[in-house]
Amino acid sequence: MDVDQLRAFVAVARAGRFTRAARRLGTTQPSLSRRVQQLEAQVGAKLVVRTPAGVVLTSAGERFLPHAERALASVDSGRTAIEELSGDPRGVVALGSQPTISAYVLPALLARFHERAPQVVLKLREGLADQIEERLASGELDLALMNLPVRRLDLAAQKLWQEEYLLAVPAGHRLASQERVTLGDAASEPLVVVTGATATAALFAACEERGTRPNVVVDADNLEAVRRMVERGLGIALLPRTMAEAAHGPKLRAIELARGGVKRQVALVHRGEAYLTAAARALRATLVETLATRRAKAR
Repeated sequence: MDVDQLRAFVAVARAGRFTRAARRLGTTQPSLSRRVQQLEAQVGAKLVVRTPAGVVLTSAGERFLPHAERALASVDSGRTAIEELSGDPRGVVALGSQPTISAYVLPALLARFHERAPQVVLKLREGLADQIEERLASGELDLALMNLPVRRLDLAAQKLWQEEYLLAVPAGHRLASQERVTLGDAASEPLVVVTGATATAALFAACEERGTRPNVVVDADNLEAVRRMVERGLGIALLPRTMAEAAHGPKLRAIELARGGVKRQVALVHRGEAYLTAAARALRATLVETLATRRAKAR
């Protein structure tokens, strides 16, 4: 058996579908299927079964998976040791990020890293928290910046900073001139939300405390769309401080919330030290160094 066969099997096992695994590995589905079949021939057992609902591991596949993952981790660790002999980090690092972080935090940071490590190619991939976790676990991503909590127990998380949410209102709104408001002040207002978000739950709880039903006018799937809707006057919303302060201007006002408002914690997440290449470790060091400074300024 070879490394490509092991990577194919692990990718299929984690993705649950051949098409999804092929996309993550940057190969074709027939090529991926052939590698898995070759591995099955090598070990002398059927490892996966295709079903209408996706790929299911056989009992042999379930037993073999942790061994395959450890073997890949060992190979990757060996490559890292060789890379470190060359001195300068090189290669590709896949960094996952939630959209607000990649848009408002990463540009300057990644520019600094590129100056330090010009031979490293960065692949930036955005997604929601659960999507990022799955892509990390499958090996598609090396590192990720995302909101806590992390749900998968097989991922390591290092908290980087915490920031408050601010209330974003259209410039002509009745609350626009206020220096500080409470969530209760937003209870009767038209709301622009992202379903399932912590900020949305806080807004709904404030409405419940006031005895009113949430007046949701737009339910978006990303905060950039939420910001634009507020600027157009459709409603009000909660935005992370990083984003809200950058958007504060002639179309939108960002207002502080009273004590006890909503906060988010952002962490650096990966599969563990053994899975990080020299290039990934270099990027991690820059992220921690830079964002620790950011955390200190926020206090």
